[in-house]
Amino acid sequence: MSLKRIGVLTGGGDAPGLNAVIRAVVKSATNAGVECLGLEDSFDGLIYPERSRVLTPRDVTGILRFGGTILGTTNRGNPFAYPRSTESGPVDYSARCIENFHKLGLDALVVIGGDGTLAIAYELQKRGVPMVGVPKTIDNDIVGTTMTFGFETAVECATDAIDRLHSTAEAHHRVMVVEVMGRYAGWIALHSGIAGGADVVLIPEIPYSLEKVAEHIRARERWGARFSIVVAAEGATAIGGGRVLQSAGTVEKMERLGGIGEQVARQLEPLTGKECRHVVLGHLQRGGSPTAYDRMLATRFGTYAFELMQQGTFGVMTALHPPDVVPIPIEDIVSRTRTVPVESDIVRSARHVGICFGD
Repeated sequence: MSLKRIGVLTGGGDAPGLNAVIRAVVKSATNAGVECLGLEDSFDGLIYPERSRVLTPRDVTGILRFGGTILGTTNRGNPFAYPRSTESGPVDYSARCIENFHKLGLDALVVIGGDGTLAIAYELQKRGVPMVGVPKTIDNDIVGTTMTFGFETAVECATDAIDRLHSTAEAHHRVMVVEVMGRYAGWIALHSGIAGGADVVLIPEIPYSLEKVAEHIRARERWGARFSIVVAAEGATAIGGGRVLQSAGTVEKMERLGGIGEQVARQLEPLTGKECRHVVLGHLQRGGSPTAYDRMLATRFGTYAFELMQQGTFGVMTALHPPDVVPIPIEDIVSRTRTVPVESDIVRSARHVGICFGD
């Protein structure tokens, strides 16, 4: 098909590298004589078309190194169940999105987001909106791609925090529990735990026994290590227990994880006889300038997304299959989560260097 005007939007949680993708799409499109329309705050830009603007190379100059997204984002803007303040509950704005897609003169959409955003895009694709997805999440939990941009930046942030906590933990002979993001996958905890020299790593894929964690810390004490570092993924669970939540999920929003770090620190103190403190890194992992790797990957994803559009290939997601970026059908990844294989070499490596998973 002949492209004249395409749209680009960012949905879900922010991740370092979003601006790099936007920049790549806009520059690729403009250099090919195609106009690019930026849709603000995820699919809100289709529900409310006045929240859109033409993006030129001038608009994206200098944004490569910035975190966040110049288009804004939200994880509560599902057009199939759009939240309203009234008691009548969410409303379906999908038909309105499709109508506005055509009114705006768009030929196709580049949708940059995680599994939730891409699932919405897939439903719109089935209803006649041509789209190409770009996987985005710091959690690295999207099926079909070896890596998502934003993940390495988040791991660097967590590793730096663990490095800094080593000195204060050692000085005070404490146990420091570091809670990191990741939702239902332990990739950030595992990578940063290994890179930061953690002693215990708790991930959702391996339910833990608190007594085994405590015994590992006591064993370290016996051979002279008077401090320990525990990295806990926010979705980690004790054997027979459930996830620690800040708020339950609803039709309009996902459940909010958080609190595992405080819980583990509080429970470990009487079991180890050591002072235990916890740190929640939270949104620090989402912010800041993306690493060189994430800028490169985001740029490759953005330029390839436009290439696929030029070829007339839609309903697909860009995916990293080293050394190449390839298209995979969106339908193959929706409603699935890429979790850490418990028998993988990275888990075995962690065990070989003495990291305890509490199992």
